[in-house]
Amino acid sequence: MDLALINGRVMTDRGLVEGLTVRIAGDRIAALGPPGEVAVGAATRDLGGALLLPGFIDTQVNGGDGVLFNDDPSVAVIERIGKAHRRFGTTGFLPTLISDDLAAVKTAITATRGAIEAGAPGVLGIHIEGPFLNAARRGIHDASKLRRTDETSFALLTSLGVGRTLVTLAPEATSLEMIERLAKAGVVVSAGHTNARYGLMRAAMDKGLTGFTHLFNAMSPLGSREPGVVGAALEDQSAWCGIIVDGVHVDPVSLKLALKLRPHDRFMLVTDAMPCVGSEGSEFQLQGKTIRLRDGACFDEAGTLAGSALDMASAVRNAVTMLGLDLTDASRMASRNPAEFLGLAHEVGRIARGCYADLVLLDNDLKVLDTWIHGQTSEAADAAPGASAAHA
Repeated sequence: MDLALINGRVMTDRGLVEGLTVRIAGDRIAALGPPGEVAVGAATRDLGGALLLPGFIDTQVNGGDGVLFNDDPSVAVIERIGKAHRRFGTTGFLPTLISDDLAAVKTAITATRGAIEAGAPGVLGIHIEGPFLNAARRGIHDASKLRRTDETSFALLTSLGVGRTLVTLAPEATSLEMIERLAKAGVVVSAGHTNARYGLMRAAMDKGLTGFTHLFNAMSPLGSREPGVVGAALEDQSAWCGIIVDGVHVDPVSLKLALKLRPHDRFMLVTDAMPCVGSEGSEFQLQGKTIRLRDGACFDEAGTLAGSALDMASAVRNAVTMLGLDLTDASRMASRNPAEFLGLAHEVGRIARGCYADLVLLDNDLKVLDTWIHGQTSEAADAAPGASAAHA
């Protein structure tokens, strides 16, 4: 039977609408409108005035529930990570592989393909962050894994066959021709861990690079005589910028300035989440290094940032409280904007007729009350992990 969600404050394409009814038929949103029209013949759930937002989409998820994708790139680990993040409203995500050998990249791609084909809830594709990075901006990435692109890596990066493939690379670790070929092959190309100069960055965007991975972090800064990667990102009005809003990775003042310079619909919230999300653990291993949780972020023994303990619900709250954004903007940065970035906004990231019923219910403090993936509550999705088809 169809389900009608009534008496909620619903985040639609035109903003927050009070009292709108959302009718779910199977895995899709069938209708929006007044309860007297939309709820007829359906089972109903009274939301009690709570906030109903599009489910969150996180394009950078390294781990959760005590496990790291790099340690065991398998279908089981992907499902476990997804389950951990669903508690915090994430209904779509890219399991993210940190720089590793090409054999590990191949294993991760195979696992992601298997997860999508098995219908693991929320898996939209894969994010391959490295190894095509600049050692000078590697951050926590293992320098011994870094390399340039070649024909072997091109074949690998274009091999997923289902879902979306996001690749973070340094333009100086590849060629403009390779960026163009990857983009034409359907790979979403983003700049990160790069020391590129402004001119090279602009040329890369002209060839099809459309994103910036964790803006401000691990990239050449804006300078008075050399704008660098940050300058190229802030000047551009069309590429998407991922931002980690945890108060540690980037000072909120820097993010506020960035928001004044670019359209808000070209920012997206990301977590860069590590195993500590959804876990009681505060320590884990990353490629032989001990990483500890401190002050809301993860650091190695030398003090190098190694991802975050951020979840998407917290990222939305922080966007409101730290950056002064209204809920409409914060919600879109966590849903519609990343969906647009991945080319999936016709299916996810929106509460609109015909889209998948991927939803998150929040209280007034923006704490998660419930989550739906493809029309199933989080509990149902957890009980039957193959019941929700992943997005092709």
